This record gives sequence, C-alpha cells and structure tokens, in this order.
Amino acid sequence: MISAEGFLEVITELTKTVGTEQLSHVNAAADVIAGCVRAGGVVQAFGCGHSEALAMEIAGRAGGLVPSNRISLRDLVLFGGEEVSVLEGPLLEKDPTVARRLYELAPVGAEDVFVIASNSGVNGLIVEFALHVKSKGHKVIALTSRQHTDLVESNHPSGRKLAELADVVLDNGAPYGDSTIALPGGGAVGAVSSITAALLAQQITVEVVRRLLDDGGDLPIYLSANIPGGREHNKVIEDRYSGRIRRTA
Repeated sequence: MISAEGFLEVITELTKTVGTEQLSHVNAAADVIAGCVRAGGVVQAFGCGHSEALAMEIAGRAGGLVPSNRISLRDLVLFGGEEVSVLEGPLLEKDPTVARRLYELAPVGAEDVFVIASNSGVNGLIVEFALHVKSKGHKVIALTSRQHTDLVESNHPSGRKLAELADVVLDNGAPYGDSTIALPGGGAVGAVSSITAALLAQQITVEVVRRLLDDGGDLPIYLSANIPGGREHNKVIEDRYSGRIRRTA
C-alpha cells in the first residue's frame, strides 16, 4: 500500500529483521572499535551522498563516542584548498583518484579504525578509499546492502567491491534500488538504507560502551550540547583528542 502507514509497516519489520540478524556483525564491529578506543585511537567515519548520514551517526552526536571523526568530500575544500566547484555534480563519488587525497587530509592515527558506508558498495571513490585504508594497516567496518551490491558491477578499475575489502560487513537490509514500495508505472518509493544504517550505528555504539564499561574508568561519551553542562563536559573530553577530531558543519 502506497501510504505512510504502509511504509511504517515495511520499516518496522525491516528494522526488527536487520537489528536481530546482524547482531553477530554488530558485536564484531564493537570489538574492533572498543579495541581502537582502548588503544587511544579514533573512529574515522566516511560515506558519500546519503550515506554521509551514517558518518554523522558515528561522529559528534549526543550519546556517541567523542573519539570519532567524520571524513567528508567537503574536506577537499575546507582543508585541501580546492575550489568549491569541485563539489558540483554527483560524479565525485565515482572518482577513485580522490580517495588518497581525502585520507591525507584527515587527522588519522595508526590505531584508528574506519567505518565506511555505501549502499551499493561499488562506486570508485568508496572502493579506492577502502583499498587505501587497508594498505595503511587500518581495519575497515563496512555498512552496505548485500542484495544491491551482489546485483551490480563494480565501478572501480579493479572490479572490487566494498564488502570484499572490509574486516567486518554489516548488511543494512535495503533491497536493490533502496526503495521498498513499488509504484504502478515502475520505480518505487520508501527508501530504507539510511534508517537501517542509523539503527546499526547506534547498536554498535551501545555495544562499544558496554565493553568500555566492563573496563571501568570514564567513558568518552558526548552529552547533548543543549542540556546544562553538556558543552563543558564535551570540551573536557574533546581536549584529550586535540588535533585528532574535527567538528565541522
């Protein structure tokens, strides 16, 4: 049924399925990230297009880990000196030559782990970025649609896909094309990948915190900046990671 109620039924069932069936992968990702934080590392999060929403779930939000950093295509302009025009159009995420520059511009440490989101998992930039990150010795956690990535060819010269390169892969459960409710004349509405990716990101965060709690000591967790004392609390922890994390618009 093409309605808000129909989509609610779809997304309710899908989040339950993804949240349950991906638990082993959630725990594997949490193990990797908890180890990174214990070693003084930072979680580097990256996604292009709507998948940038996943990076925003990981880095710099209330209830999340302070040792986290969002890598963005805008970094080419903000930190790399490129003209704003480089961001025009949708083709940049398909360009593998940009990947190394993004890595060079990021405040990356040897202990850092990367969380990379791409629904299709086949665009040239995402694949090249994962390849480069792996070549530098970092672990990669990928969030992607298994169904979609299995049904399309890679746009990277190597023919590789994100899911083939990651140490841990989480399936966001999105169907081929992302949208879930078929239209009479073809096509569909009701995209789901951003919603299920956010669920997985929060599940991972909760599991990381559970592991850090078992260790004892202070938790490097953000409070909302919009509650009394929130900004002060956050600044104290952010100062421990000075030069390692960025908070941009």
